[in-house]
Amino acid sequence: MLKKIISVLLCLGVVLGFSACGSGGSNDEVKKIGVIQLIQHESLDSAYEGFVAALKDNGYEDGKNIELDFQNAAGDQSNCQTISDGFVNDNKDLILAIGTPAAQAAASKTSDIPILVTAVTDPADAGLVKSNEKPETNVSGTSDMTPVKDQLEVLKEFCPEAKTVGLLYSSNEANSVLQAKIAKEEAEKLGLTLVEATVSSSNEIQQVVSSVIDKVDAIYIPTDNTFAAGMATVALVTNEAKVPVFCGAQAMATDGGLACYGIDYYDLGYKTGLQAVKVLKGEADVSTMPIEYLSGDDLKLVVNNDTLKTLNMEIPSSLEDKLVK
Repeated sequence: MLKKIISVLLCLGVVLGFSACGSGGSNDEVKKIGVIQLIQHESLDSAYEGFVAALKDNGYEDGKNIELDFQNAAGDQSNCQTISDGFVNDNKDLILAIGTPAAQAAASKTSDIPILVTAVTDPADAGLVKSNEKPETNVSGTSDMTPVKDQLEVLKEFCPEAKTVGLLYSSNEANSVLQAKIAKEEAEKLGLTLVEATVSSSNEIQQVVSSVIDKVDAIYIPTDNTFAAGMATVALVTNEAKVPVFCGAQAMATDGGLACYGIDYYDLGYKTGLQAVKVLKGEADVSTMPIEYLSGDDLKLVVNNDTLKTLNMEIPSSLEDKLVK
């Protein structure tokens, strides 16, 4: 009889052991976070790095109590859709979408999983939220709204004689189209004439830049993912023609442009990470979490010194106090 009791207890222990393993045991505390990044370039990479750092600084570390599943869509919208499907099927606890097309793809696949976005210029304009103040959807996050007016003013400081400026962006990025609209309004106030040219893929960059290079005194490119990934190609044309390029994102300047007066994407990603901490702790609901922004005090001027020398230009003394040393 005693043997039977011991046998039953052992079997029960085995069953309970398998049950605990199957349900995750301590793994119940592990949160699954899917990360979809539109394309690889320094700005978006920095946003992801900042996001991870904020999580770690607040006790959430990959491989311990969170499981990060990072996927890069390589600039392909169909890849964004496929990756998003995978995250939904895997029942992620949270999705981070980096870049507007990536965010739109994720939002189109689920209305249940909380989604945080970053490096998205205007979530409301992109159809991700009902309003940036009160999303009322499963999406919130941070905006990289470009200080277009300030950036064009910096262009004028560097090039006071400039009259005609090339406006280059990708026509299939909602964030870029919005910034282009703002640029047209601000350029008119500054007495600048814009020569507008767009691309639909990175393969068109060299041809499009070459088509405007002889018509402009300078070029302005907003925070456009296609151009950000192709700044080396832009520089091949513009540096030879001695035409300065002013950019929406700091990394675009360091990757071949001349200058950018803008936000730090690491800081933007970090702010998004702090939002994620609140969501993971159950302290916030994305549907009522306002879209957040970096403040004007966070703007920094980044100048590519190699390009500065190539163009035989100098940093205006009026801008030295804004310069990142």
